[in-house]
Amino acid sequence: MPRADDAAGVATLDLGPHASLVRRSMNGDHPGQTGTALPPLVDHHVHLMIVGVDALADTALAGVVDLGAPLDLVSAAQHVDGVPHFDFAGAFLTAPGGYPVGRRWAADGCAREVAAVTGHERWALPLPAETAVSEQLAFGASVIKVALNSVAGPVFDRATLDAIVAAAHERGLPVVAHVEGDGMTRLAIDARVDVLAHTPFTERVDDELVARAVAAGQRWISTLFVTGYGAVTPDFERAVDNLRRFRAAGGRVLYGTDLGNGEQPLGVNPAELAALATAGLEASELIAAITDPWPRTRRADGIATFVPGPPPRSLGDLPEWLAAACIVPSEELEPL
Repeated sequence: MPRADDAAGVATLDLGPHASLVRRSMNGDHPGQTGTALPPLVDHHVHLMIVGVDALADTALAGVVDLGAPLDLVSAAQHVDGVPHFDFAGAFLTAPGGYPVGRRWAADGCAREVAAVTGHERWALPLPAETAVSEQLAFGASVIKVALNSVAGPVFDRATLDAIVAAAHERGLPVVAHVEGDGMTRLAIDARVDVLAHTPFTERVDDELVARAVAAGQRWISTLFVTGYGAVTPDFERAVDNLRRFRAAGGRVLYGTDLGNGEQPLGVNPAELAALATAGLEASELIAAITDPWPRTRRADGIATFVPGPPPRSLGDLPEWLAAACIVPSEELEPL
């Protein structure tokens, strides 16, 4: 929606090319209500094993990406109808004894330990990395997640990580990495990991490495709020600085909250959007980050996001405005 003046002559924000002013059908529950139509909203980092599969029903989220859950939950959720639509990484793939093994919040079966590549495997048998990736795919995973958290335990060596990434890519699956600890972002980029599950928050990513991530087409999921839960902590400041430079270099940012990690609202988290604005994203970029269909290649058909009332006039107004959104059938909205 191009920048325009509202009825009072006050400039509103440019919300991007996929936003439009609309009126709800006279035959619906809110006849004639005016507002803004946006594509379906997606949270690209949630944990349904903590909040529950039904927790996000009746929110404004039309899609959620679960980045770590036991395979029985993944399998069961394939049969859940309606919105939000679910995409899953399956279990965390981790080194023996690595994160999140032993964590109190980690449900049984949410971590899959993968033996290291030794160079002595028989060629006729699949590598442990290939078996682990195939298991996640068989249970319905559409992405693969690896844990690279040197703060909490052992991590994959380069050869084993390369084997996991290769096995995933051969099966058409992107790889997401939890990076935490010195050198973990570089390890993920060197190994051609497609997406970072969190903006790096424990280390400053230098400009050369940021440029390499952007050139490789890597995406970063934001999760800025959980680095301080509203407080300006060193982790929050590092993450904001890293994301600001990643965005400025042309990096693709995905909205994600790590829902299940601490106290957060169900649905859209205005504080996450406000943190993204702090990192330099403009209104149209915020909308792009939260409406990106990744890991799907196209947006859900037949539904749209509707935000009632006039569009926001300032970037500071956008988070709370977007939190008032709801999901409606596309056919219910008429362009103004």
